Amino acid sequence: MTDTSPSGPLTGLRVVEIVGIGPGPFAAMLLADLGADVIRVDRPGGNALQVASPDKDITARGRPSVALDLKRSEGVAVLLDLVERADILIEGFRPGVAERLGFGPDVCLERNPALVYGRMTGWGQDGPLASTAGHDVNYISVAGALDTIGRAGGPPQIPLNLVGDFAGGSMYLVTGVLAALTHARSTGTGQVVDAAITDGTAHLLAMPLMMQQAGMWNPERGTNLLDSGAPFYDVYETSDGRWMSVGGLEPQFYAAMEQLLDPFLDGALPDRNDPRQWPQLRTVLASVFAGRTQTDWIGTFEGSDACVSPVVPMHEAAIHPHNVARGTYVERDGLVQPAPAPRFSGTPAELGAPPSLPGADTRTALAAWGIDDIDQLITDGVAVQSEENS
Repeated sequence: MTDTSPSGPLTGLRVVEIVGIGPGPFAAMLLADLGADVIRVDRPGGNALQVASPDKDITARGRPSVALDLKRSEGVAVLLDLVERADILIEGFRPGVAERLGFGPDVCLERNPALVYGRMTGWGQDGPLASTAGHDVNYISVAGALDTIGRAGGPPQIPLNLVGDFAGGSMYLVTGVLAALTHARSTGTGQVVDAAITDGTAHLLAMPLMMQQAGMWNPERGTNLLDSGAPFYDVYETSDGRWMSVGGLEPQFYAAMEQLLDPFLDGALPDRNDPRQWPQLRTVLASVFAGRTQTDWIGTFEGSDACVSPVVPMHEAAIHPHNVARGTYVERDGLVQPAPAPRFSGTPAELGAPPSLPGADTRTALAAWGIDDIDQLITDGVAVQSEENS
């Protein structure tokens, strides 16, 4: 285990993460990025679904891995010893699984009445879909978000797993457990946080729902102000096959774009305030942007308030001058990865330890949390110490 001193506003906070996939690990990564002492409880041998080799799993960074057999009562006993020392526990099982294994909320809160017990699921702890399987695409479908994303006349477009897993899931779990922690520290009473991706995604729809009920949002996707329906809020291909994003919603920003495009136009742009002219406006903008390279357009709009930016491929984002200047991406241990966010003036967060193999830190991490008889636990197969850092 890499010896790195925690830093950030959550220094001193102790979190037990029972490792799952997707939103749970990302939430734990965020807590660790901000300084929390997070201990990952892995299955011996790791998880069945692994989208990258463990040493390249960025979402596992910043915290040691302990492998415990939670199907054995002795493994559960060790977990409960960790819970006794923790402020927060995070788990992502289907409803009822943690209870069956012996570490449900009632058991954990009996051991530690001030514990915040964070539950990360897609459907939530109740409801007709609660016990069924699903993934991000299913959750954002039912929540109402996926139907809104896409171009007119085309199918819904999947926004990676950003809207559901990470925005509607991880971020709401982190918000929830930290809010509950504030309550626990003022009252001494912990509680369960039921973070459902469907709930979080629905919450994210507050603005589109407002616009819909105000008569400002059409049910047909790709016909609205923010879904590529407006030609002045869209993307346009350049002559070299790259793209520029246009976001001139406000009149003054649109006017700045219009002024900078004027040398390349044959006459004035169609009236943006007349939706009947939007098809023509889109055609003109597409033709103009297609006439020059992305690099040319970057030079044209540099330093302006035109709200026109290059669409930067993910593999190039780390070298974009703005991201370089701010250190938005960092390279550590051979991995390009996002730096901790957000930023704090008084308690800056720093990147922690690199990702560990499942069970690589069992001995040292359990000792750091004050667990006894570690050698016997490993000998009995209750805990597993992998070859790395053994």
